[in-house]
Amino acid sequence: MEFKQNNSTAFFVVLVVFVMVGLSFASVPLYDLFCRTTGFGGTPVIKKNVNESKFSEELTIKVLFNADTAQGLEWNFSPVQREMIVNLGETTLALYEAKNYSENSVTGFATFNVLPLKIGKYFSKIDCFCFEEQTLSGGEKVEMPVSFYIDPKIAEDPNTIEIRTITLSYTFFVNEDNNDKISETYIEEKQENINN
Repeated sequence: MEFKQNNSTAFFVVLVVFVMVGLSFASVPLYDLFCRTTGFGGTPVIKKNVNESKFSEELTIKVLFNADTAQGLEWNFSPVQREMIVNLGETTLALYEAKNYSENSVTGFATFNVLPLKIGKYFSKIDCFCFEEQTLSGGEKVEMPVSFYIDPKIAEDPNTIEIRTITLSYTFFVNEDNNDKISETYIEEKQENINN
């Protein structure tokens, strides 16, 4: 009897451990899905279809564009335009530029956010370079588009009605499989930017 009880307890403990490990692996993608669906934490909502007939030329918001690169990524990454005035509900195209200063191909991925955080659910991306990893050959320079719109419901929400400026921010990170040495050209150009 005691042997059966010990087996049942051991089985239950092992089952609990497996469930906990499974939940720990599932929590990150589930949280990401939750944030993208609800706009929680400033994560923009991603939309596939847009009804452009709803946009208002009377209501506009200024969108500021920001770009950063994480340490170790030998890219110069910047927005082509620093700001745009956007009509609510109208699909807008913005461009970012990236240049790889290393001699080797480097793969990076971008994370994004919008500020203030409370407008994340109203900022909808239709197409974005951040949806996939980007690989640049040594010395290659590319333009990367992002297509988005701001839901007109932002003007009806008492928590967001006063917002007239939004910041769209991207940070590029190196793919962990690309651990090449930082090139001298990259270091020299970064030093010039600091000195100027």
